Amino acid sequence: MDSTKHLILSLLLTLFIGIAGTTGYMMIEGWDLLDSMYMTIITLATVGYGEVHSVSRAGRIFTMLLIFFGVGFCLYVAGAMVQFMVEGRIRAILGRRRLDKKIGRLKNHHIVCGYGRIGRVLCKNLYGKKEFDLVVLESNKDLIPVMEDDGVLYLHGDAVNEENLIKAGIKSAKGLVAVLATDAENVFLVLTARQLNPHLHITARASRSDTKSKFLAAGADNVVSPYDIGAISMAQRILKPTITSFLDLAFAEQNKDIKMEEIPVSASSSLINIMLKDSGIRQKFNLIIIAIKKPDGSMLFNPSFETKIEAGDTVIAVGEDLNLQQLEKILGA
Repeated sequence: MDSTKHLILSLLLTLFIGIAGTTGYMMIEGWDLLDSMYMTIITLATVGYGEVHSVSRAGRIFTMLLIFFGVGFCLYVAGAMVQFMVEGRIRAILGRRRLDKKIGRLKNHHIVCGYGRIGRVLCKNLYGKKEFDLVVLESNKDLIPVMEDDGVLYLHGDAVNEENLIKAGIKSAKGLVAVLATDAENVFLVLTARQLNPHLHITARASRSDTKSKFLAAGADNVVSPYDIGAISMAQRILKPTITSFLDLAFAEQNKDIKMEEIPVSASSSLINIMLKDSGIRQKFNLIIIAIKKPDGSMLFNPSFETKIEAGDTVIAVGEDLNLQQLEKILGA
């Protein structure tokens, strides 16, 4: 039986014995509630303070039965409480060690600093993605149960502390996302993270658009202002409702009919140096190639049918999820 259920059952049995003992003395000896309860408690606790009143022959027999059954149950409850505390502590220690071991084995993962409103939504969208591991750094103790319920790998501590960042594997990490409460904390975090790992890709949240330059100077690769994005999104929904509806459809996780994906092209792919018209992407997979991002960062929008697929490119395609997965296998082979 689970130790928690075990403890609850034991406490209920003890309460039952206490009520039975109190009721028994009231019926047998005719005592009031307080005297009967007092007698029951000192009997079960075996403290030996003495009877509050003289006990009749029937009362003595009842007291012996109460001691026989009650003391045994009290010892049982004490053992259940010790088991509950010890097992709970052991589970916490072992659980923390398992988390630390998993974090220690991670490579090319992402570190999310902050598990507030934005951090949690961000993690829910990233967690569970194929070949995408992440670790959360959060200083608020109240959010620990939330992170455990969400099933994320986490460390409790200040994200701007170098030791905590090293524990999170920043030196072997691929990226870091700074979503702490204030811009000042995020700027300091970006500075610290950049010093620990010069090659880290850092994305930071900025509360105000006029602070973006400070983040970029501190070493951030991307700076995002949720308020600016939200305002622009609302404006686009008013001005271009059809386009925004299409984008919502393409990016919705639950949608299986149509999705938009970016797929990197491996040097070993069979489609290297093949023109789009000869690649069979449209014919075999019924996919639309919206753009191709070149290794130098330039973007070819609506590439012509004579455009060649080259190693290091990133193909942006729209279509059904299953077809996108098949294309990903071919381009990444």
